[in-house]
Amino acid sequence: MPRSKKGKRGGTGSSKGRNGGRGESGLSDDDVASEVLSHYSSASESASVFEEGTGEVVEEQTAQEETEDKLKQCIDNLMDKSAKTRLAALESLRLAFSSRVLYDFLLDRRFTISDCLERSLRKGGGEEQAAAATVCALLCVQLGAGVEGEEGFKILRPILSSILIDSCVSLSARQSCARALGLCCYVSASEDSEDLVKSLGHLESVFVGAYPLGDGTLPSVKAGTPALHSAALKAWALLCTLCPASCINSILNHHLPRLHACLESSEVNFRIAVGETIALLYELGRDIDQEFEYEDCDALCNSLKSLATDGNKHRAKNDRRKQRSIFREVLHYIENDDFTEEKIKFGIETIYIDGWMRHRIYDAFKEVLESGVRHQLQFNSLLRDIFGLGPPLILDASVKANRISRTERHLFNSAAFKARTKLRNKVRDKRADVM
Repeated sequence: MPRSKKGKRGGTGSSKGRNGGRGESGLSDDDVASEVLSHYSSASESASVFEEGTGEVVEEQTAQEETEDKLKQCIDNLMDKSAKTRLAALESLRLAFSSRVLYDFLLDRRFTISDCLERSLRKGGGEEQAAAATVCALLCVQLGAGVEGEEGFKILRPILSSILIDSCVSLSARQSCARALGLCCYVSASEDSEDLVKSLGHLESVFVGAYPLGDGTLPSVKAGTPALHSAALKAWALLCTLCPASCINSILNHHLPRLHACLESSEVNFRIAVGETIALLYELGRDIDQEFEYEDCDALCNSLKSLATDGNKHRAKNDRRKQRSIFREVLHYIENDDFTEEKIKFGIETIYIDGWMRHRIYDAFKEVLESGVRHQLQFNSLLRDIFGLGPPLILDASVKANRISRTERHLFNSAAFKARTKLRNKVRDKRADVM
């Protein structure tokens, strides 16, 4: 299990293997990918709880060993000459890293994997770079916030940043690098302010391309660029939750007026990212000063009201519905300092999304983990630490089958409910320590 942000462990790399597009076992890329998926999906359920009976334990151990053998083959395939083989290996690792906790397996292989990912980022095409960046983020989530995660981030941060700011690289690769840089920095850079400052600067240098020009008009950008701007802005907003109070005022003064202007963007997803970032910055401001208010608050609220009631027929119906829903929440928060709480249930536990900072943090992990986020919330020590859940629960078969009393369920949910207040305290502590 990965340790909390203070955990420390060491490890070494592993060797590679190659066989003309196939691994040492002679299996094709598709064979390896499909077998990895079948093994870790079948093992995941049995690994989630303690099952009574020697036979079941043996089956679980056997499945675990077979899974690790296939993952070793995927790691070897990251060094294959064939781009198709490398892509298949990256996809298999993405699925495995998102849906299982593999800290012990990765501990002795992290340098080998980091070297392979760095090679794919430097020499691969756009599709391979995008896939490798995503696996970089997942590797950081697996290794956690201890020394191992920090070492990995220091290796990968320079190349992730380089691709992010390179206008000649494919937009999909830059977008994936923006997400990876933000999440890896959030997980790993709590003790090194230089990494945080550099990552914030690189992300900002990308999304300011959407800021208004000198005459107040918004720039014209080529197709696909707003998605990159959105990814960079959301990753930057995630890292803002780590900034010390001494930096927040300058961030608010510089960015709020420009983000306000960006609400006029013609791209709905970018507008939504801007609206959520404005709300998050407002929350950061109120966290420092309860009376904080943007100097042009009336105009901002008018813009938000317009977007919250937008009936423009030129926009897709789903886009209009999504935009109205989110901007109603943003407006409600700014006017009333009230966030509509959201519950995320996984197993018999619940986390409470009760603010824009917590919303951004949860979404950042969900964007990378996708459908695996609930499994990671149950068993990944890093996520459980961030969301104040405590150590992973060890449940017997009767609990797995949900045969628990209402009183027991209430006690579990009450314990999870306490996590609501822990994250802000954790964030405040980080702000005081980072810089």
